[in-house]
Amino acid sequence: MIPPDSPFHPENDSGYQTWRAEKLTAYPTRGEDLIVPVADPRKLTDAEYQALWWRIAKTNMAIYATSLGETEDKDGPRLLSAQFGLTHLDANWLADEDGISSLTPRDEGGKKHGEFIPYTHHRIRWHTDGYYNPPERRIFAMTLHCVREADEGGENNLFDHELAYIALRDANPEHIRALMAADAMTIPARVDEKVDASGSEGKVARPDETGPALCVADGQLHLRYTARTKSIAWKQDAATQAALAALEEILASHPAGAFSLKLKPGMGLICNNVLHTRTGFTDRPEHRRLLYRARYHDHLKNLRS
Repeated sequence: MIPPDSPFHPENDSGYQTWRAEKLTAYPTRGEDLIVPVADPRKLTDAEYQALWWRIAKTNMAIYATSLGETEDKDGPRLLSAQFGLTHLDANWLADEDGISSLTPRDEGGKKHGEFIPYTHHRIRWHTDGYYNPPERRIFAMTLHCVREADEGGENNLFDHELAYIALRDANPEHIRALMAADAMTIPARVDEKVDASGSEGKVARPDETGPALCVADGQLHLRYTARTKSIAWKQDAATQAALAALEEILASHPAGAFSLKLKPGMGLICNNVLHTRTGFTDRPEHRRLLYRARYHDHLKNLRS
């Protein structure tokens, strides 16, 4: 249930208008505005910390730029994230043993990674991470750290989900109600397609997951969304379909507040699971694009307030 005094409650118009005005005041206009140089990501100075936190508080994201370069070391981004309260990793089945995923193209045909788009050279359309997770494993924040960039391509578009909420609510408050419905979207079950010796089909690896696209947790807005049309089933009523069409139109319009940039080695994104994309890219077998992705069940917090 959304508290009635939340600015995200569809019936709280005065609270929404106050929050909206504060949100949009001095909102950054360029991707470069998100970047904060960091000397040692393991131990941020107070100035570095506050610069990152201002951007996080305003836009739900920040970009840190370190001198780590192509160093294959996960401690830097992991310890930086912990300074903002990110400690509960989502150890999904494709992650490395430490719970952090190494996103790089996989050429081993038939291996478990190769069929999933983050491990290919293909583009990834607008989405939030872990939209298919059950409520107890919601992905509220993530860190994406660049070790090696692609020769060409691999840029990210980033869009604060709270700006998407504003655009939807301003267009029609019914869009918000539709996307907050408990049955707004369903992620169909993932079934292991293998057939055993008896001829039986593989077991269900993950059951159907039905829930809202927009929800509020710990007072913060959370969006579950993917522009993919496969492996997702949206509610077929007119209100939900209208809300989806409106969101798709917003994202396709390159709205104000949408940032485009390419992470360079030693740079990383830390965010409250904002909407993001990835363009297709090319690299070389001897120099594969590599990013570390850490997904968390925590929201970003200011621990030095």
